[in-house]
Amino acid sequence: MTGFEITGASAADMEMIRGWADEEGWNPGDSDRFAFAVADPGGFLVGRLDGEPVACISAVRYGAGFGFIGLYIARPAFRGRGYGIRLWRAGMERLDGRLVGLDGVVEQQDNYRKSGFRSAWNNIRVEGVPQGGEAADDDGDIEIVDAATLSFDLLAAYDRRFFPAPRDAFLSAWTGLPGRTALAALRDGRVEGLGVIRPCSAAHRIGPLYAATPAVAAALLRRLARHAPGGLVSVDVPDANPEATALFKGLGLVPTFEAARMYTGPAPVVAMAELFGVTTLELG
Repeated sequence: MTGFEITGASAADMEMIRGWADEEGWNPGDSDRFAFAVADPGGFLVGRLDGEPVACISAVRYGAGFGFIGLYIARPAFRGRGYGIRLWRAGMERLDGRLVGLDGVVEQQDNYRKSGFRSAWNNIRVEGVPQGGEAADDDGDIEIVDAATLSFDLLAAYDRRFFPAPRDAFLSAWTGLPGRTALAALRDGRVEGLGVIRPCSAAHRIGPLYAATPAVAAALLRRLARHAPGGLVSVDVPDANPEATALFKGLGLVPTFEAARMYTGPAPVVAMAELFGVTTLELG
C-alpha cells in the first residue's frame, strides 16, 4: 500500500472525524470530541493515502486492562481496498492485552466476530418527545440537582458502577462541557441517578442515564428533555435491561438505530438493572 500511513489525530482531524460520523448517520454530539480527546489523547488514529485522510478509528485505553474501539470509518470511495483493515489492526494492536469492547453496527457484526468479539447485548437507540405527565414519575423523596453541585469524587464513584475502569478525565469533561446539562438524582444524600444531555446534529442525545428505578429514570429524562428543542431526545438503551426497554416504549420513544455491545472476553459486570442509557457508542 504505497503512500498509506497511519498517524495520530490532530485537533483538526477530530473535527473531521465528527463530520464523517455525521455523514454515517450516527448523530454525533457537537462537542463530544473535546471529551474524547482527554480520555486518551493517543487513542485516535487516521489513515492517510498520499496525505489525504481516508479512514479513522479510536482505540482508547482505560485503566490498566480495558479498551474500547469506536469511530471506525473508511471513506466510501476507499472501502474494499484494505485501508480500513490496516487501521483496524493498528487500533487493536494499541489495545493488545486488554479486554476490548465496541458497539458494532449490524452490517459489521460478523466481521467483529471473526476478530474475536462476542455480543453481550444490543443498544437500541430510541427517539422522540417523552409522553405522559410528570406526576407518574414521582418517586418519593428524590431530589434532582445540577450534578456540578456535587463532589466530583462522588460522581466518579457512582459512574464506576456502570463502567469497568476509571475514566475521571473523560467524565469530568463529558458532564461539564459548555452547552450540556448534567443532572443527578439524590435520596437522603445518596446518588441514585445521573443523566447528561448534549446538543447533536439532530435530536439531542441523553447519555449516560443511570437510575435506581424506572421512575427516577423517567424523572431525569423529562427534566433533561426540557433542554432540547421541542423536547426531542434520543437515548441508546441496553436491551439487557427490560425495565429500560419498557419505560421508553411507554413514554412513546421509538427505535431508530441498533448496535451490539461486543467484547473480546467475558462482559464486565455492571449494574445493568440501573443502566437506562449508555454514555456513548463511540467510547463506551
